[in-house]
Amino acid sequence: MDEVTFKSDTVLSDVHLYTPNHRHLMVRLNGMGQPVFLSQFKLLWNRDSRTDSGAEGDGRGALLAKETPPSGPGSARPPPGSGHSDATSQVGLGTRLDEDGDLDVERRPPTASDPEPAGPPRDKVHPTILTQEEEDPLADGARESSPWDIVRIEHTMATPLEDVGKQVWRGALLLADYILFQRDLFQGRTVLELGAGTGLASIIAATVARTVYCTDVGADLLAMCQRNIALNGHLTAAGGGVVKVKELDWLRDDLCTDPEVPFSWSQEDVSDLYSHTTILLAAEVFYDDDLTDALFKTLSRLAHKLQNACTAILSVEKRLNFTLRHLDVTCEAYDHFRSWLRRLEGLADGRLRFAVERVEASFPQLLVYERIQQLELWKIFVEPVM
Repeated sequence: MDEVTFKSDTVLSDVHLYTPNHRHLMVRLNGMGQPVFLSQFKLLWNRDSRTDSGAEGDGRGALLAKETPPSGPGSARPPPGSGHSDATSQVGLGTRLDEDGDLDVERRPPTASDPEPAGPPRDKVHPTILTQEEEDPLADGARESSPWDIVRIEHTMATPLEDVGKQVWRGALLLADYILFQRDLFQGRTVLELGAGTGLASIIAATVARTVYCTDVGADLLAMCQRNIALNGHLTAAGGGVVKVKELDWLRDDLCTDPEVPFSWSQEDVSDLYSHTTILLAAEVFYDDDLTDALFKTLSRLAHKLQNACTAILSVEKRLNFTLRHLDVTCEAYDHFRSWLRRLEGLADGRLRFAVERVEASFPQLLVYERIQQLELWKIFVEPVM
């Protein structure tokens, strides 16, 4: 691959651009002819305490961090006083101008005594397309050697808008991080994820949940989910969780039960879904108003069919865009998402009551990623009207 070309409709997740990782390796081409990469995401937990956790305690005994996680945006920058110079510290240097007349500041070259920065500078882009993986990541030897603090995810890096589910997005990482923090909330539960994408959050949920229904649309994307679940079987098997990959189309009122269709639902799975599901998940699926409408209508439709009260946990990144219509920087997709939350709070259909609560993203970080201020978590509590 000598040159990477981005078309006008190409969408690129920046998760990997700012996370240099020598394990971002191309492993194959998917059914659409797109390069598929294998990436690793580090979990900050202890293996022994993880396998011993369960009903005892508060369910978070497994989360003994082996290192101090980054605390938020910009955590990779060197701290003040670390010896890294800036333009205001160049005392004694003569004033120099470049050929355009701009101030030309001479930077002090790094010395051996300078401490290593905690991570890559946020303003530098690190290429991640390195080489092709030689061994099959699903081989028995590869599975047995998989570390207990690593999640391995196959994904694409740049796709048309309709295939963005094949990329890894920060909202999915935040949702997975919250699941790690609130393991007691998911202990032994039945969970449904809508628009699961690569399946990252479903995999993390299955480390403690009883059953996780990992759903999306498109045979190629669902096959990627299935492969990622197999890649991380060592994580889910210890907790006894089962991940079932199913197709769930938000534009349809019913579930596909045709056995001839890949990833369709059996009658047993449909019954289990409606009888036992108490948690619904969705991450980074609010970038298009029509999809947001379909998602919330699906949430409402499912809530009316579930036999138990449920909690929906939604993760969203507030994206700023300059629009010609407003001639200003706006967050139209996010604003539309928030309008739906307000609509649910005011909904009174006589059967269900919806309560909305924002979750402060100040909990300890138990997954290595960049937690920026634009990431938000919301909970929707759905209860029958007494």
